[in-house]
Amino acid sequence: MSNQPLTTAWVTVPNGDLAIQAYLAYPQAHGPFPAVIVLQEVFGVNAHIQQVTECIAQAGYAAIAPALFQRTAPGFAVGYSDAELAEGRYHKNQTRASQLLSDIQATIAYLQTQPWVKPGGMGCIGFCFGGHVAYLAATLPAIQATASCYGAGIATMTPGGEGPPTLSRTPDIQGTIYGFFGMDDPLIPAAEVDAIAAALENHQIDHRIFRFAGAGHGFCCDQRPDYRPEIAAQTWEAVLALFAEKLR
Repeated sequence: MSNQPLTTAWVTVPNGDLAIQAYLAYPQAHGPFPAVIVLQEVFGVNAHIQQVTECIAQAGYAAIAPALFQRTAPGFAVGYSDAELAEGRYHKNQTRASQLLSDIQATIAYLQTQPWVKPGGMGCIGFCFGGHVAYLAATLPAIQATASCYGAGIATMTPGGEGPPTLSRTPDIQGTIYGFFGMDDPLIPAAEVDAIAAALENHQIDHRIFRFAGAGHGFCCDQRPDYRPEIAAQTWEAVLALFAEKLR
């Protein structure tokens, strides 16, 4: 990945009366660039998610990470202790699928007005809680490439309990989706990964499912005990290939 100069900033994404804070990064080189939306873990748009956003920008994209807890915890960004995890899960449990989709659609609309964003389809990537949200986001028409990394609960629930599990929305996915799962993840049993794969296959969605032996939850995050550098590298290689194929 290149080490080119980036423009980075906190920006405000309007969504009706809600002002969503978002971390933005894109190359200073001449654009416009394809856009990628980064969807946070339960720990908020913290230093790690900002770093992920910058890494995607280094690969030649306009990347933005909207604060998914804006309604209940503006400015929320914590580390990875047990207490901070509990706090993050508390705010995650306040989210609703309809509001998350609304906020992502507002982020798409914001990007579409920016001169440094290439017109056309966009990508999204999410981790942990954001991996589940990415599966939701994949149902939005503008999202043409989705990377869902260890998103728990896709087959069993939807945020806020608004209707059947998020997996039931699979027919609405119009682009390509890649799912990345650790086979030792206590939060995502293998049967749930199988259910996701079966739904994508049954509805003829363009997809790939990656199952990593020996990986738990959070294997892409170098701040978490389950970090696996080799598996993270394989994941990023696949993600960037997906974005390059579908967004450029």
